[in-house]
Amino acid sequence: MLTIDAVHLREINMPLAFPFETSFGLTTTRRILLVEIESDGLTAWGECVAGEHPYFSDESIDTAWIVTETELAPRLVGKEVVGGGSCPSLFCQVRGHRMAKAALENAVWDLEAQKKRVSLANLLGGTRKVILCGVSIGIQPSPTVLMEKIAEALEAGYQRIKLKCKPGWDTKIFEQVRVRWPEIVLSCDANSAYRIVDFDHIAEWDQFKMLMIEQPLWYDDFYFHSMLQKRLETAICLDESIHNRRDALAAIDMESCRILNIKVGRVGGFSEAIAVHNAAAERGIPVWCGGMLETGIGRVHNIALSSLQNFSLPGDVSASARYWAEDIIEPEVMVSTKGEIEVPRGIGCGYTVLRDRIEALTVRRQTLRAASRVMV
Repeated sequence: MLTIDAVHLREINMPLAFPFETSFGLTTTRRILLVEIESDGLTAWGECVAGEHPYFSDESIDTAWIVTETELAPRLVGKEVVGGGSCPSLFCQVRGHRMAKAALENAVWDLEAQKKRVSLANLLGGTRKVILCGVSIGIQPSPTVLMEKIAEALEAGYQRIKLKCKPGWDTKIFEQVRVRWPEIVLSCDANSAYRIVDFDHIAEWDQFKMLMIEQPLWYDDFYFHSMLQKRLETAICLDESIHNRRDALAAIDMESCRILNIKVGRVGGFSEAIAVHNAAAERGIPVWCGGMLETGIGRVHNIALSSLQNFSLPGDVSASARYWAEDIIEPEVMVSTKGEIEVPRGIGCGYTVLRDRIEALTVRRQTLRAASRVMV
């Protein structure tokens, strides 16, 4: 059993090493909610991946902070829990707010791994010694700059190139990339930027022999994705539409997609991520782990999750240096020249959190303890 003695909330502000643009807009700095949980002399960290605005999902860092402080953390502090798998039942009265829930739950899984003196990957059921790495490349100022970014990623060994796209930055870009690199594993991610009137346009992308087209239509849709998938030879991958195992089963049964992206924050934590993974595996649907511009804390949780067997496609878990001039863990996440990350086998997450670095970046904080709530 784990007794939760305290939950610490911190907001840090971290500038990205390079601007990152999607169909939602341009990101240059991340406001990030970190949670630190204390239990019987142990401490573990979690990261809320909600953005600054409710654009990717209906959560933002500010809604996550409020819900964590007023609803979720009070359900943890002072409680005795078996481990991370206990969190969904503790949080179930609170509807939604999956990214806030995931930050807390994932930290409790790490505490459980430390208590049992096993690796986090092992506790989750992971069997892979290394994970396969792809890279997500945002919309660039020009095709020339994009080509340079792709060349750098391929030189670094990444096994899959994913291009963010939107109307006006799609077909001609894909064509230029394929002309230069006809054999690379290529995919695209629309982040829900297209509609029914674009079906014929999207169908043209079959010629580029991409691994997948990720979330082309509405963020909450299965039906129209199913209609589109019937028009395509290329596999559709769903991301924003999948919040839990039930969604995964519905999407698979409706033939809305042939691949699933699992983001542990989007589905509410490791417990539900494992359930989605297992549902897909049982039905022969491959999965991969998506990224949300995480710091090293969230990144190492993605590594542990990606060690599960059905994560058979290269994910977006790339090196720290692709996003941060200086990360908040050591060692920083590194990708080998083969495009792989070694799964840590030490106790817990396998990385050290740089507390001094976090303190220097902190702009607000709050501590909740079992006996009382203390402002710091």
